[in-house]
Amino acid sequence: MTQIESPKVVKKKLFSPIWLLPIVALALGAWLGIKSIKESGVEIQIHFPSATGIDVGKTLVKYQGLTVGKVKDIGIDDDLKGVNVKVMMDYRAKPFLNKETLFWLVTPKASITGVEGLDALFSGNYIAIQPGKGNAATFFEAERQPPPMQIGSEGVMIELTADKLGSLDVGSPVFFRQIPVGSVVSYRLDGNARVIISAFIQEQYARLVKKNSHFWNVSGVKVDASLAGIKVNTESLASILAGGVSFSSDEKAAAAQNGDSFALYDSETSALGGVEVSLTMNDGNGIDKGTRIVYRGISVGSIQSKNLTTTGVTAIAKFEPEYANLLTSDGRFWLEGADISLSGIKNPERLLTGSVINFLPGTNANTALPSSFALQSSAPDLLQAKKRLLTITSAENMGLTAGAEVRYKQLPIGQVLAVKLTKDLSAVEYQLELQPEFASLVRSDSYFIPESALSVDASIEGVSVKTRDLATLTKGAVSLIPGSNNTPVAANARLSLFSSVEEAKQFFERQQRLYFTLTSQDGADVSQGSPIYYKKMQIGRVESVNWQSKTEDFAIKIAIDKQFQPLMQKPKVFWRNSALDVSASLAGIDVAVAPLQGALKGSISLGLLENPLADPTASLKLYENKQLALAQAQAIRLTLSASAKLAAKAAIRYQGHQVGEVTQVKLNADLNTLSATAYLYGEYADHFSSSDAEYHMVEAQISLAGIKAPETLITGPYIGVLPGKSKQKATQFQAKLVESSYANVAEDALKFTLEDSNLGSMKVGTPIFFRGLKVGQIDGYSLSSQGNSVLMQAHIEPQYRHLVNKTSQFWDASGIKVDVGIFSGAQIEAGSLETLLAGGINVATKETTQANNRLSQGAVITLQHKAQTEWQEWAPAQ
Repeated sequence: MTQIESPKVVKKKLFSPIWLLPIVALALGAWLGIKSIKESGVEIQIHFPSATGIDVGKTLVKYQGLTVGKVKDIGIDDDLKGVNVKVMMDYRAKPFLNKETLFWLVTPKASITGVEGLDALFSGNYIAIQPGKGNAATFFEAERQPPPMQIGSEGVMIELTADKLGSLDVGSPVFFRQIPVGSVVSYRLDGNARVIISAFIQEQYARLVKKNSHFWNVSGVKVDASLAGIKVNTESLASILAGGVSFSSDEKAAAAQNGDSFALYDSETSALGGVEVSLTMNDGNGIDKGTRIVYRGISVGSIQSKNLTTTGVTAIAKFEPEYANLLTSDGRFWLEGADISLSGIKNPERLLTGSVINFLPGTNANTALPSSFALQSSAPDLLQAKKRLLTITSAENMGLTAGAEVRYKQLPIGQVLAVKLTKDLSAVEYQLELQPEFASLVRSDSYFIPESALSVDASIEGVSVKTRDLATLTKGAVSLIPGSNNTPVAANARLSLFSSVEEAKQFFERQQRLYFTLTSQDGADVSQGSPIYYKKMQIGRVESVNWQSKTEDFAIKIAIDKQFQPLMQKPKVFWRNSALDVSASLAGIDVAVAPLQGALKGSISLGLLENPLADPTASLKLYENKQLALAQAQAIRLTLSASAKLAAKAAIRYQGHQVGEVTQVKLNADLNTLSATAYLYGEYADHFSSSDAEYHMVEAQISLAGIKAPETLITGPYIGVLPGKSKQKATQFQAKLVESSYANVAEDALKFTLEDSNLGSMKVGTPIFFRGLKVGQIDGYSLSSQGNSVLMQAHIEPQYRHLVNKTSQFWDASGIKVDVGIFSGAQIEAGSLETLLAGGINVATKETTQANNRLSQGAVITLQHKAQTEWQEWAPAQ
């Protein structure tokens, strides 16, 4: 029978994957459309005066060399006053298209200062853009000229104000010491009164412009011709052609900021200042602009201008900055020309150069200057003025004779009246006469130096030769150095004449130094002039080194410079420096090299203490080295047997702790003893400088029991020390070859003496055992006074002393004891391995320790050769 299958119903799909293709195509088309619209650019319109140099489809819009647009169309504006240029800007430039954005046409332009828009010469004209602020805009008015450079972080933009532009132009250089450091970027009128010139200073030179900088015009060539002569002034060839600005600055002033404004002067003389004063006169005969103001033949200023007033003529005189200090309220001016008489012509050169105005400073330096000075027609009577007499001294004559000039800044201010020896014939004395107007220059710290007619300064850089006038060669001359304080010199005071400024500085430095005297056991390898260092910087020097016979040491006088005197108020120590100090240990090698000057002449170092001791003389000691100084060590002397194996730098130890060190060991003349110089560290010195302190040698001792002081096998022998109890202090001690008995025994230990017929195998350190436990040891031994026995000093530790009393028995437990008999046989007795190798003593106690049987300190007990059987059975409760 045939079976028929049931029909299968398949549900039709609502969405077919084939529809994904048109959906993706639609999305991609939409994205491309939106992207095309977004990146289609922004169309703007720029109004230019003309279309010259602008081509459709060719002229580009650039920002800092990057193309951001292109000219699309050019059309004439409605009022026929220009053209409208349509530009398609890159869509990314849209944020910069604001109301204050500027556009201008860049074309090649050649001038004396160079070629502007050089890139346009090869690529063609282009429109430049400078982004601005404000609301978005699409219409712009083109600039006729490129806008001035914007203020930015690179460099400094400043403004200069002047009455006229002169020969300056955009691109004119700005000089500093004849080096171009910037340029003029724009200029404009400030109303109808002033010209504002914008200048840009390059970033690397921006620090040169200060708040008080002075600027002046150096354009072209300045020619100043008068009867006084012809003066030609120019900055450089570039400034002649293109104009320029120069400036000077005070290094200590604050730096200028962007936008700071400065005055632009016509000349350097006007810019750098000086002091202006008014001169009043009845008429202006013989006076013109440029007339010199002269003091003792030196031009100190000139007339700037003269004007007619209701009462006469007023002239403005300007003093040069370096001579401005000569002006005083009682200064005098008078007109002087050539003087023709029967005896001849005085100042004949003035027949050609014209008259000059002579000036005589006054003495009222602290009074304010008046509003004007009267120009006198004749010279004042200088002979009526009271001159200042001075006395100066020097160690020897500096080549001066009577009549030699006294000068200040190369201006004559007086003369030498007399040269003679002092009354005690120890120095040379000079009588000086100064003009009254210069009396105020002499102060309490003033001094004089002689001038040389010929001075030669030769160095690696070259040779400098300076000469003076003939009078300096024949009579000599002396210069006044005023000093720095305002204290007037006393009437009878004597000032000094030094050979040079350097010698004078050294003299005054010595006057201000702080002096100390250090004590040393030797000369410390220093001499006069040896440097003193603090952290490798020189802070002073050694003045003298003297032997003191009373104390048998050296006194080293040192001087500390003034600026380092605060260091001397702190806890401090001094130590000598070695030219080469090598310190070797298991930790490594430390090499210290002194500075070259200190290595050649010897030197001293200063160090500050963090934890100073109470010793007030510590700061006046000169220590052997830095370690001893910082430890504030105390010097001692040790005397030892010549057989002692002691070397320099050996340690001084107490119970293994270093408390000092040996610095020097030498064999005495008797050839039997050694003398050692040692130091105790300051914090321990009080304990080990008592007169009863004990010093002894410590070196390795090898035996069957082991090695005593094994560290000395590497470090070498050292000095052991035990503190004393005496309050009396000492600095010299006798050191023993071995430590004394009971040296390291506790005070409350039980000390006693064991007596035997001979020493046997006993030695220092032989242990004493109680039931196999070490309770004490042998501390020393010696022959009895009669020589018939050996006395062994021993002790029992404090915690075990109650185990021993008068009923105790001590016997020798060293080695192996063999007792052989014919009938009894052989008996062998041996202790522990330690006693077998190194020896030992056993002790047994019969009765409990009580007050009546307690063993006293120093008791003498016989040492038995062997133990009885019953002794080993004793076991009292203690």
